[in-house]
Amino acid sequence: MMLSLKMLPCSKGIQRECLKQFKQVNFMWRNVRNFSVKSPKDPSALKARQEELMKRGLPKRKSIAGVENVILVSSGKGGVGKSTVSVNLAASLSKHSSNPAVGILDADIFGPSLPTMFNVSGLPELTPENKMIPLINYGIKCMSIGFLVDPKNAVVWRGPMVMGALNKLLNETDWGHLDFLVVDTPPGTGDILLSLAQTIEISGAVIVSTPQKVAQADAIKGIDMFNKVHVPVLGIVENMSGFVCSSCGSVTHVFGNKNLESLVIGSGSQVIGKIPLDPKLVESSDNGQPLVLSFPDSEPAKQFQNLADLIIKKLKIKTA
Repeated sequence: MMLSLKMLPCSKGIQRECLKQFKQVNFMWRNVRNFSVKSPKDPSALKARQEELMKRGLPKRKSIAGVENVILVSSGKGGVGKSTVSVNLAASLSKHSSNPAVGILDADIFGPSLPTMFNVSGLPELTPENKMIPLINYGIKCMSIGFLVDPKNAVVWRGPMVMGALNKLLNETDWGHLDFLVVDTPPGTGDILLSLAQTIEISGAVIVSTPQKVAQADAIKGIDMFNKVHVPVLGIVENMSGFVCSSCGSVTHVFGNKNLESLVIGSGSQVIGKIPLDPKLVESSDNGQPLVLSFPDSEPAKQFQNLADLIIKKLKIKTA
């Protein structure tokens, strides 16, 4: 690392601190080189060593007070309808015959969708312990950064502020008793998703994709990430899975017809739902009324209900 500290316009104290950091980086780099040279030839031993290094320094996972099951809804790529799946999954879970208590957390700090899709807004009240009380609509407890900031203003925050906001939404919210907390995560495999996966007890993750090859490739990467952090993957939901003509019933694969099942086989997961395109889905989302509540007899609504039933069965939740 070629850098002259004499060129830095700063005090000697800052120069000493910079030199200290450079020495630490140099020490770490030598260790990395030594590790790569002396790595064991046995692949299983190498994998075990890598897993040991990854676990070092990670915080212990803890459960959210009062919450029985946390379900992450994620996607490797944005624009695949993850938030639409999240709100309709939460609504479908709440309609189950076992009458579970359901909540939904909008963990997308930069682009919260819950206020619009659930038609809910307002500043949460506080308990005597200064915990936020979730807003409620359709019998589902809701929390989002969208309740705390001006909806017209962009959230322009760096990492520490983002993680602080996430911690507040998770751990400084009085969820009461919930059988299910559905978490709508940001797209990709960035800090927020990784922090959730490594610090919170997660019952399972649902990955949303579309039939497009680029979306499917990122979905497979999402499965790999969850496997590496030991979070169970409940399955993949293929959203926008063909458009059914309301007149003739023919199916048009607007976004292609790639065989997602064949891609998933080697990952140890499975496709657990296929949600077709339907104009009612757009209408209900824009009106803040989940499709499963506003058009319960539509084909997408039936698919969402099947998805909820399958997840409950996978998590071995007792039904009434």
